[in-house]
Amino acid sequence: MPHKKTLRAMAQQRRGVIVPGAFNALSARLVESVGYEAVYLSGAGLSNMSLGLPDLGFVGLSDLAEHTSRMRDAVNIPIIVDADTGFGNALNVRHTVRTLERCGADAIQFEDQVAPKRCGHFVGQQLISTQEAMGKIQSAVDARHDPDLMIVARTDAVASLGIEAAVERAHRYAEAGADVLFIEAVPSIQLIEMLPMRFDKPLLLNLVLGGRTPSVQAETLARFGYGFVLYANAALQSALTGMQRALVSLKHQGILDEDPFLVTPFSERQQLVDKPLWDAIATKFGPAGDGDPTD
Repeated sequence: MPHKKTLRAMAQQRRGVIVPGAFNALSARLVESVGYEAVYLSGAGLSNMSLGLPDLGFVGLSDLAEHTSRMRDAVNIPIIVDADTGFGNALNVRHTVRTLERCGADAIQFEDQVAPKRCGHFVGQQLISTQEAMGKIQSAVDARHDPDLMIVARTDAVASLGIEAAVERAHRYAEAGADVLFIEAVPSIQLIEMLPMRFDKPLLLNLVLGGRTPSVQAETLARFGYGFVLYANAALQSALTGMQRALVSLKHQGILDEDPFLVTPFSERQQLVDKPLWDAIATKFGPAGDGDPTD
């Protein structure tokens, strides 16, 4: 089944599919190798890991498109792409959808913040009007070539306007054609349990480590009726921990061995980047020994 149809079926099943975030092609491949069914290209992850900057709207469409293409080449599972505010108004959103669909996105997420956006677990988000946000979602839906490309509509209204305002916005975004609804920074388990009962469309819940939303088991979230459970930057935060531990050990000890508690073994790293495949290609198509190179 094509990736877009597969991802749409997952959403409709509402079984709390865990979707880890990735910040580059290799982290996406690691997500796939562990056995996850889909991966999320995180805007925060790109900003943090590629630019060394916070999630404050520094990533542009060309950066996002390039990383989407790289990730599509690296994995054979569906990709949900975080497109922030769509890089402008409804016209920009149309261009964003066309660009990211060509690059291999299977779902594209848009949010209702004023640009430049802020991480949903920071303070100080400002929202565009509901009407403008609906127009951007309608533009996104109209722009897609493949009707199975899903549009994920996120609202950041909880922090500034409260949960009922967020629910109202999400309903309007569903009317505008969004396939999946994403209410960011839900602050309590009671609200987490209530939300899926308020909507006909599948919901995505974002569990940010250290953020405003409490952690809940995926099995419980499946029972509540969530389509996706997003861990947008769990891989990023754990990668930072691993790098810190290895580098601190090297600094203090003056030597670093292939300790599996500190570093991924050399052989496993080569497997993750498909070196055996490239060796086989070189053997099959490369120069055949010392013969005449013009043969």
